[in-house]
Amino acid sequence: MIITRSPLRITLGGGGTDLPSYYEKFGGFLVAAAIDRYVYVTITRPFAPSIHLKYSDIEHVKSVDEIRHPIMREALRMQNLRTPQIEITTLADIPAGTGLGSSGSFTTALVKALHAHRRRLLHASEVARLACEIEIDRLQEPVGKQDQYIAAYGGITCFEFHPDGRVDARPLAISMDTLWDLEDNLLLFFTGFSRSASSILQEQKERSQQLDDEMLANLHYVKDLGIRSQRALETGDCAQFGELMHEHWEHKKRRSKEMSNPQIDDWYELGRRNGAIGGKLVGAGGGGFLLFYTEDRKRLRQAMARAGLEEVRFRYDFEGTKVLLD
Repeated sequence: MIITRSPLRITLGGGGTDLPSYYEKFGGFLVAAAIDRYVYVTITRPFAPSIHLKYSDIEHVKSVDEIRHPIMREALRMQNLRTPQIEITTLADIPAGTGLGSSGSFTTALVKALHAHRRRLLHASEVARLACEIEIDRLQEPVGKQDQYIAAYGGITCFEFHPDGRVDARPLAISMDTLWDLEDNLLLFFTGFSRSASSILQEQKERSQQLDDEMLANLHYVKDLGIRSQRALETGDCAQFGELMHEHWEHKKRRSKEMSNPQIDDWYELGRRNGAIGGKLVGAGGGGFLLFYTEDRKRLRQAMARAGLEEVRFRYDFEGTKVLLD
């Protein structure tokens, strides 16, 4: 039996510049953090040749081409199994469609598990590259590369996306005091809205490919905000980072009418009135989790609890996608 786990993530700055429609022309940059909420993949070998898949649905098929789950189908196709004889089960700490990069985390965990099952060792960069090949190249999903890369690497990491497809990764150079500050003062609240980000990301992709001036100017600015967020954190100015989060959210909302809604806007303003310096929806938008930076945790928690929002407490994961049992 093989068990792998892959962390979910939050974006700290520059989100959206990791889509090929943008970075292939202008290069992208962002800062992301892996958190201790996970997607798990288990692989075992059944007694008879067949493929058993257990996720939110159950599949029992004879060939890879019969698989309905697109990511599992493409990941198994890449293995070139002569006589498929495999059972795959997946579990997650937090449901999909909540903005924490669960699809990328699942894909990296699956890639790692399949290669471990065949006794093949993969570096984090290769795990991320193969996961991106599945989602972006094979399935043509309008997603970026950050989810796969931060899940594979873990930590609080700066990523630079080059026009030729290369990705450079390096740990954010912060002090332990700043790390503890971020762990204590970044608070995550579930809005209750789960959504598919495809329509929002598809709109961004199409407008970027069409060289839409408004969209490109927005993404240029957000990339610069990512660089400024990096500097603020590396100099220990967490209050400035919180202000940049607010600035980021104001620009992020302009990318699509679907990015927010009146209820989310009300909750965001409630947070700002109750101690949050800045915040944003994590992920592509439309729902999922609100992330706030605050120096008055008690006041913010009480306000969000009164509004009916559940907090998900977290710490950072510095291991990335890993094999738990082999």
